[in-house]
Amino acid sequence: MPLASNHPLVRRSTGSGEHNAVFIVASGPSARDFPIERFAKVPMITMNGAISMFARTSIRPFCYACTDKDFPRQQPQLFNEAVQRSQRLAVWDELLDDLPALSADKVLPLKKAGPPSLLRTLLRRERNLVRSGAFWSRRARSLGFSKDLSQGFFDARTVAYLALQIAYHSGFRKVFLVGVDLDQSAGRFYEASPNDPANSPCGLDQHFQRRILPSLQIMADKVVGEDFAVYNLSPRSRIPERVIPKVSLAQVEGMLNA
Repeated sequence: MPLASNHPLVRRSTGSGEHNAVFIVASGPSARDFPIERFAKVPMITMNGAISMFARTSIRPFCYACTDKDFPRQQPQLFNEAVQRSQRLAVWDELLDDLPALSADKVLPLKKAGPPSLLRTLLRRERNLVRSGAFWSRRARSLGFSKDLSQGFFDARTVAYLALQIAYHSGFRKVFLVGVDLDQSAGRFYEASPNDPANSPCGLDQHFQRRILPSLQIMADKVVGEDFAVYNLSPRSRIPERVIPKVSLAQVEGMLNA
């Protein structure tokens, strides 16, 4: 359903510094090194089990995103923590059926962006759905970046990419990635062992070259600019610096104070 202009996720701020910035906190092991409480005043978007980073703090994430329909069953304690702590939820409608009644301004029901129409694309009527522009393969046609989540989001097989689309949709101008390592062999920071059979399945290696990296490249080429910048705080991330530049904590603090 379309979002009204006063929906909490639509916050086209014209301010500067921390008011226009957001941290995306993911589950890669490098997230352990992030001093989360030092940046408590900056909005944060998190996902899946990365909500455990917030458990011993007073920080309430701006938004929690979950595209894995099995996650609430596999990790019920973490999912319940996310529902209770987060200011907003970006989840599938069917997950809402098992939750207590939530106010409409707390929920962003997820839906995928529809397939491209050649006519609409040629007439430039999809300004908020940025697509690859390649029509010769079905996979290429399914890649893109949504600037308006009421029109759906593009699935790159990592929830961090949905978080990037939430950040744009919500009006943030500077995005800092935390724990977006995308290293399947390293596991997730909140899991005891990467090879524990009780862990949620992970398909990063399967999808990195075919969907994740091409999607990030579309964002870098067609979305990033003067009004939207993305930086990577993970020194061990698989994302090349030519796609998303890496920065240090000191550089982040400088940008927030500018």
